[in-house]
Amino acid sequence: MKQKSILLLLFAFVFNASFSQIETNQYKKEVLMPVDLDYLLYKPEGYNDSKKNYPLIVFLHGAGERGTDVNKVKVHGPLNYIEQGNSIDALIVAPQCPNNTYWQPHQVAALVKSIIKTYRVEASRVYLTGLSMGGYGTWAVGGEYPELFAAMAPVCGAIYRPIYRNAMHLKNMPIWIFHGALDDVVLPENSNKMVMALQQVGNKNVKYTVYPYANHNSWTETYNNPEFYKWLLNQKQ
Repeated sequence: MKQKSILLLLFAFVFNASFSQIETNQYKKEVLMPVDLDYLLYKPEGYNDSKKNYPLIVFLHGAGERGTDVNKVKVHGPLNYIEQGNSIDALIVAPQCPNNTYWQPHQVAALVKSIIKTYRVEASRVYLTGLSMGGYGTWAVGGEYPELFAAMAPVCGAIYRPIYRNAMHLKNMPIWIFHGALDDVVLPENSNKMVMALQQVGNKNVKYTVYPYANHNSWTETYNNPEFYKWLLNQKQ
């Protein structure tokens, strides 16, 4: 009996010793991530003479406009529409993605937050759109930071992250998706899958436009359509 008691005490000592090696700790540190983006900013007519706040459109260009010449971001999209003599009653920010990289959600979000603080932006009317690589970026940035945007419009894009995770983050977001039916660069099935995923999670504010004769360039018709901007600017958080 004495030997059994000694064995039980020895077992209890070993058991407690093993658990004493497990400690509860906490790591807490602010991690700063570098952001270095050139961008163009469009101010609507009357901005400098008024005190009102304006909606903000964030435009993400495609792979062909990457680099160090920021004026390349005007080749397509809303700024090209402006340069054709049209007007949009909103601020437009168009950053340029550096060479040999892709849109990084934390960088775009940081820029958007800075623009909101610096300029007279109506924070409940901030919109995100982009084409091709910028369409990928729209899904990525919007899926990571849905609280920043009142609506999104990805053009001929796709997503890298799991589709249903992205859809869950965007289930309350008004989204207008565009794609060319003949697109052989970014296949339209990418947009098809995202539309279905959004509908399955209960998003009732999804619009989907497929251009039946368009290949990869589904952006010219989209960004030259005044109805697109009318829809976008009517959305509000």
